[in-house]
Amino acid sequence: MLFNSYSFIFAYLPIVWFGYFSLGRYSHKLAATWLALASIFFYGWWDMRFTGLLLVSIAVNYSAGYAIAKQLILRQKSLLILAVSFNLLLLGYFKYFNFFIDNLNQLSGARLENTPILLPLGISFFTFTQIAFLVDSYQGKAREYNLIDYTLFVTYFPHLIAGPVLHHKEMMPQFGERSSCKINSDNVAIGISIFIIGLAKKILLADSLAEFATPIFAAVHTGGHPMLIEAWIAALSYTLQLYFDFSAYSEMAIGLSLMFNVRLPLNFDSPYKATSIIEFWRCWHMTLSRFLRDYLYIPLGGNRNGSIRRHANLMVTMLLGGLWHGAGWPFVIWGGLHGCYLMINHAWLELKKRMGWKNGGKIAQFAAGLLTFIAVVVGWVFFRAENLHDALDMLRGMAGMNGCALSRKLADSSMANLLKPFGVHFIGSLPLTELDSGDAFKLLIPSLLITFCFPNVRQLFSDYQPVLKESHNETEKNQVSGRFSALCHWRPIPTHAWGLGLLFVYTLFHFTKVSEFLYFRF
Repeated sequence: MLFNSYSFIFAYLPIVWFGYFSLGRYSHKLAATWLALASIFFYGWWDMRFTGLLLVSIAVNYSAGYAIAKQLILRQKSLLILAVSFNLLLLGYFKYFNFFIDNLNQLSGARLENTPILLPLGISFFTFTQIAFLVDSYQGKAREYNLIDYTLFVTYFPHLIAGPVLHHKEMMPQFGERSSCKINSDNVAIGISIFIIGLAKKILLADSLAEFATPIFAAVHTGGHPMLIEAWIAALSYTLQLYFDFSAYSEMAIGLSLMFNVRLPLNFDSPYKATSIIEFWRCWHMTLSRFLRDYLYIPLGGNRNGSIRRHANLMVTMLLGGLWHGAGWPFVIWGGLHGCYLMINHAWLELKKRMGWKNGGKIAQFAAGLLTFIAVVVGWVFFRAENLHDALDMLRGMAGMNGCALSRKLADSSMANLLKPFGVHFIGSLPLTELDSGDAFKLLIPSLLITFCFPNVRQLFSDYQPVLKESHNETEKNQVSGRFSALCHWRPIPTHAWGLGLLFVYTLFHFTKVSEFLYFRF
C-alpha cells in the first residue's frame, strides 16, 4: 500500500487512526496491539507471502536480543554474531544472491543458473533496524523488551518500507507512553499539514520530473547518445526527482507518525544546500548515515588510527553503503565515488587547518555549494544509469562531447552561425526523446528555486518540534531561512489551514497514476 493512494488516504489511515484512539481509551496495550497488527496488514497488502518472513525475522531477533540483554546464556557475543549473521544472510539471499551468481559466472566461466527471487519490500530497512537493536542490546543501550512494542517498533507502518532506520532506545519509550494513545489535536493538525506538503512534493514535483528523467535515461540505455542540453535535463531531473521523492516520503512518514503521537528521527534536512560532501552526508538519509557510522565505520576503527586508515575505513563504509542501495555495480561505483569525495573533502580540511586558512565569504560559500551540488549530480548519474557504459555516455553528453541542440527559434539569430561549427544543432525538441526542452525548464527552474531558496519542513514547523530533537546545523539553517519566517512558518491559523486544504485538493486532482517511491527499490 502506498501513502500516495486513495485506498491509503481515505480507507486505511482513517480506520487505523480511529481504531487506535478508540481502543486507547480502554487499554494502552490493546491500542498498541491494534497498531502492530495494522502495520503488519499494511506490509502484507503488497505481498502476503512475505508477511511470514517479516514475522520470523521479528521472532528471531527479539529472542536473541532478549537473551543477550538478560544474559540468559554465557556467550552473549557468540549469540550476537550468530543473530547478526542470520540477518545478513537473509538480506544477502534475497537481495544479492543473483548478483553474486552473475559475477561468479563472468569471472569463472561457470554456467550457474539464476533463480528468480522476488525482493521483499523494505527488507533492507527492517534488517538494519534489527541489527542495530541486537548491537544495542549487547551494549546495554536497549532496556525495554515488550514483545508487542518490539513488533510495533519493527513493523510501524510510517517507517517500515523506506525508513528512517530506527533506534530501539529512541522509539520504545514513545510506544510505551500511555498518553500516546490519547488524541493530541496539535499533533494531528501538524501531522496532517506535513503529510499534505509531502504528498504535494511527490505528486506535483517528483512524478513530474520523472517524465523527463526516465525517457532520456531509457533512450541512452537503448544506444542513444545524449547531447549537452538533454543530458543536463536528464541528470538534473533525476537529481531533483530523487530529492523530492525521498523528501516527500520522509515528510509523509513524519506527519503520519505524529498523528499517532510518535516522533520519528529527522532523515532528510535540505542536503542540496550543503557546502561540502561531509555536510551532504549529514543531511541525506541521516539515519542510514548514522547507522553506517555507528555500526560500521567506528567498529572498523573510524579515525582513531591515522589519516590513511581513516580514508580506508571511509571507502569501505561508502562502498558497502552503495551496495546496500542495490545489487549492481552502478551502486558500488556510486558509493566508491562518494568515498573518494569524502577523502578529498577531509584532505582539504586538513590542508586548510595546516595552512591556517579560514572559510571564505559568501562568494566562496556559493562556489563550495555549487561544486558540491555538481559532484552530487555526477554521482546520481552512476546511481541512476543501468550500467557503467550508460553512465559514461551520459557524462560525455553533459560535457558537450556529443554536441548540443538548441531551439529551432534560435536558428536565424546572429549567434547561430557562430555556434554551428561547434556542433550545435537547431531543432524543435530534444533529439533522443522528442520531449520539449521548454517544458523541462519550466519545471526545473521552480524545482531548483524550491530546493535552494525555501525552508524545509523542520524549519517550517520549528516552533512545534515535529521530529526527535536534532542539533545538527539547526542554528545556521534557521538563520538562512529567517527571511521566510513571517510568511512560511506554520501556525494554527485559518489562512494556513485553507492554503494546505486547497493544496491537498489540487494534489488529489493530479492523481493520474499511483507511483512507487524510489527508495522502495532499495
